Amino acid sequence: MSLPKQVKIVEVGPRDGLQNESRTIPATVKIELVERLADAGLPVVEAGAFVSPKWVPQMAASAEVLAGVRRRADVSYPVLVPNLKGLEAALAAGAEEIAVFGAASESFSQRNINCSIAESLERFAPVIEAARAQGVRVRGYVSCVLGCPYEGDIAPAAVARVADELATMGCYEISLGDTIGVGTPLKAQRMVETVADRLPVERLAAHFHDTYGQALANLFAVLNLGVASVDSAVAGLGGCPYAKGASGNVATEDVVYLLDGLGIDTGVDLATVAATGRWISERLGRTPASKVAQALAAKAED
Repeated sequence: MSLPKQVKIVEVGPRDGLQNESRTIPATVKIELVERLADAGLPVVEAGAFVSPKWVPQMAASAEVLAGVRRRADVSYPVLVPNLKGLEAALAAGAEEIAVFGAASESFSQRNINCSIAESLERFAPVIEAARAQGVRVRGYVSCVLGCPYEGDIAPAAVARVADELATMGCYEISLGDTIGVGTPLKAQRMVETVADRLPVERLAAHFHDTYGQALANLFAVLNLGVASVDSAVAGLGGCPYAKGASGNVATEDVVYLLDGLGIDTGVDLATVAATGRWISERLGRTPASKVAQALAAKAED
């Protein structure tokens, strides 16, 4: 299969990228981050998560963020929702798309959401049903698709089962997440091929972390299988609180540079995304993890 001509980039920085930050980030900063990313041409910007502030304090202001964002008609602003209570709060804040989050690893499911995979799917069923009844689209995440911090390698068949269940429940797209960033291109391809035996590849998205520096290579590998939806985080923000040493998501800047170089259309302006990455990194007191952002900054100083 040849490379897709167009790829949708799902920006997860404002949620997946910021959720593990130790310092409190004001809602006004999060709102500006979401708006800057949307203005850069990103068609999907994950705006927050309606989860318990006890467990994920950084997402406590998600209702304020979602309600305060200046929305563009051509951009989706999904939020993560774990249960019916979260869905109710998300709908009250004006959510038009939500995401549910499962795992391909039993151990990770127990550590992350305190239940088995089967129990997690049972919890999601009424959430997905209620959301769709309100005309709200639902996206599904599957974590630990290429490895688990507790179990090690994960069988592709286990990933395919969870992805199929979520799709059957009504998720329009399934994001396959290498949560701890241990995947390699061949493993990524084999996993996607196994999932694609059950679901059309057009319904699959890639969500790679860069712990071992393999995220872009993995991404290129699955693009060659027809995957045309990619999750990334501006400045490479993020990590996994349940996986020591797991670094952030693949950087949006790096993904856009790769896709531009392949002649694949994203509709995203690289310079604007890079500027946004520098902006949020300054507020977090760090430099962007993106190699492209670092190169552009060095070039500007010459």
